[in-house]
Amino acid sequence: MQLSPLAQRLFALITGSANDSSYWPVTSQLSTGLVGVAPERLVAPARELAGFLLPDTIPVYAPFSALVAAGLAGMDGEVRDRLGREQGPIALAEFDLVLGWDVERRALFAEVMRDEPPQGVTAWLCGLPGYPDFARETLEAARDRVAAIQAGEIAYQADQAFADGEKGSIGRAARVALHRDEPWLPELLEPLLLGVAVAPTQARTLPSQAVLFEIARAVEEHPTPEAISALRAARRAIRHAGVPKQLDRMFKRIEPALAERLEVAFRLPDGRVRQTVGEHTAVISTDGAVELSWWHGDKKLKAVPAVVKREHPGEVKRLRELTQQAAAQRATLVRALEAGYTGQEAVHASQESGHTGQAGETAPPYRRLEGHAVAGQLIWEFEVAPGVWRAELGMGVPDVPVRLWHPARASADEVREWRDVVLGKELRQPFKQAFREVYPLTPAEEASGTHSHRFAGHVVDYRKLYALFKQRGWRAEFLGRWDGGGDGEARRTLAGGRWRASLEHGLYTEAYAGTSRVSFQRQAEGKWRDALLTEVPPLVFSEALRDVDLFVAVASITTEQRWAEDGPERLRDYWRSGSFGPLTPTAEVRRDALERLIGRTAIAGRCTLTDRFLVVRGDLRTYKIHLGSANILMEPNDAYLCVVSADDPHAGLFLPFEEDGKLALILSKAFLLARDTAITDPTITRQILAP
Repeated sequence: MQLSPLAQRLFALITGSANDSSYWPVTSQLSTGLVGVAPERLVAPARELAGFLLPDTIPVYAPFSALVAAGLAGMDGEVRDRLGREQGPIALAEFDLVLGWDVERRALFAEVMRDEPPQGVTAWLCGLPGYPDFARETLEAARDRVAAIQAGEIAYQADQAFADGEKGSIGRAARVALHRDEPWLPELLEPLLLGVAVAPTQARTLPSQAVLFEIARAVEEHPTPEAISALRAARRAIRHAGVPKQLDRMFKRIEPALAERLEVAFRLPDGRVRQTVGEHTAVISTDGAVELSWWHGDKKLKAVPAVVKREHPGEVKRLRELTQQAAAQRATLVRALEAGYTGQEAVHASQESGHTGQAGETAPPYRRLEGHAVAGQLIWEFEVAPGVWRAELGMGVPDVPVRLWHPARASADEVREWRDVVLGKELRQPFKQAFREVYPLTPAEEASGTHSHRFAGHVVDYRKLYALFKQRGWRAEFLGRWDGGGDGEARRTLAGGRWRASLEHGLYTEAYAGTSRVSFQRQAEGKWRDALLTEVPPLVFSEALRDVDLFVAVASITTEQRWAEDGPERLRDYWRSGSFGPLTPTAEVRRDALERLIGRTAIAGRCTLTDRFLVVRGDLRTYKIHLGSANILMEPNDAYLCVVSADDPHAGLFLPFEEDGKLALILSKAFLLARDTAITDPTITRQILAP
């Protein structure tokens, strides 16, 4: 169908394909006419365009654009009927809502919907007339439909529970309800997610993968504890082989995202349960790791009693599932608390500077955690007088402002004292706090302006690096040897979305990548703008570089023994320099922990700490274990000793943290080498006895 020139111009305007800047912005053009054309002259080309957008022989093109054309052409009823045949009743309900608006609002809505799913516009959707009510009605309709499918009232077809047009409507409804933190949503969301996740038969299919992932993406953008729990319940029920793996990848982004909504994150229950089952008692404890234990009177049993298994199998299953849920909830809370450091700092910085900050910005509601086991394992600061903060273990000071303690705000003496407390109490904190690394801005970084090169030039295993991005909440495109695919940026938002850190990186070979510079951007007027490093809040800077240090420590090729003698010379040179070079803050903290721990071991008399090494005196040779890479040199000639792993004779020794496994690995190697005459592995003894 050939459109007239005016209809073509209208098509370009409504569908966003206009290149001429005179067609923009959409709303002002439509409210005053098209490039000087009186509104009444648009009726005929609009009817022509509606006919073009709604042919009977091909799928509907741009349905919301068609509603704009319908408004200009006076064809609302005709267009609605045509769309209804294609899109499904839930989508039709959204069309009815849009048809109740004027043409200008329809045009703006259509413009926003071109980015599907629309990013960053949920708050705007919440303010549209009737949209919050539509969100609830939509999710209720979706829940009722999957309930009918599960009951056999609607014939089951895999992935056919919803029409294509309905999936976007459900996603928008979920985003609005989650953003508004609607009180009715938790009760509705779990049956909806379970209904779309499991076939009513024993088939390994789903009623709607698309809706499941659409709601999961909505939860990622606007997480709540209840939504995460509902999504986890659905994940446990799924029989499909691949879907749980994809959800697991999403959970790694969803849980850190909850830290950006601290006002809702602390609703997580502590999971403690004590329940009588026959003559026995089941206890779910959360004081340390979440554990389900069984008791008979005052005696703790090693396993589920046989009589309970036999007579109460349903209760046993339910309690195990509840334990899994409590463990997941605890993990989510811990991630939210840790990631919330930067948001906490932004609020206090605004308050101390006299600025109000963003609308509705308040200190995190830490008081909700009073009595929670996690709160008792962390160090808190209490404002006991204006501007005077006192640190305490646990939430023990009532009725004053409270914030999480961070070593960047403490003196070196105070940090040492808290590390002594943690070791003395053998307290494994929920995340690294007393032994947390700190990354202050260096003079070189101040002089550089907008980029830090502190962790540039490292060679890393790319797949490990990419996995760490996802684990720590950084977003990055997967790199590959296609046009433009060799270089990229990983980004993480911090401080409640007000700041963003970026790490540039690029492929070195097919399997390895090189790290480059780190920069920071500030959110201003709806856009990210580069910031001077001196403008970045200290905790935002420190926490971002802490992640980058972790990426390098875990993914660096210095952790791969084969590079000592294998591969290109330039990579062997990097391996040698990186394996025994100056310590990063992560390794410095490891050194501090080892200094406190070695004296508690049976090999203390054979060990000495230097600036970079744990030196271990064996009977055959003396060994230097690097505190960063855990690689080993032998005196007197610094010959390299390859020990891939060692047994764990220090298993009874309390370790205050074990984020990347290096602390345990260094101790294991130290125990092995202190008794080098007892080593029987010929691959090791050959190296030790070589001239």
